[in-house]
Amino acid sequence: MAGETITRSQLSEAVYQEVGLSRNESADLLEAVLNKISETLARGETVKISSFGSFSVRNKGQRVGRNPKTGEEVPILPRRVLVFRPSQVLKSRISEPSPGAGSPGSNAHGSNANGSNSSSSRP
Repeated sequence: MAGETITRSQLSEAVYQEVGLSRNESADLLEAVLNKISETLARGETVKISSFGSFSVRNKGQRVGRNPKTGEEVPILPRRVLVFRPSQVLKSRISEPSPGAGSPGSNAHGSNANGSNSSSSRP
């Protein structure tokens, strides 16, 4: 699945399939949720979605940067940046091996969970 991107229309279709609203109602519902998230972040407030993560806006102060080609110092102006912090639930789902990747703790060398090689007969 690496490299794939899910689009707004695919999210809308998923809402349609799961909830049973019409396609137009599903698209409107998705737009309403995304608009609410955007408006909240634009006000500088945090958006927390249980079992998913939280979005927040952070103010970064002015600092001095360097042009990598010339080495010349240039000022980087203060700005606001969007920060996402995944929940523990999302972190665990991401760290699980993908289907077909083998079971956790197994490797290509035949080692068992404690690291010893089960086919070895050395003392």
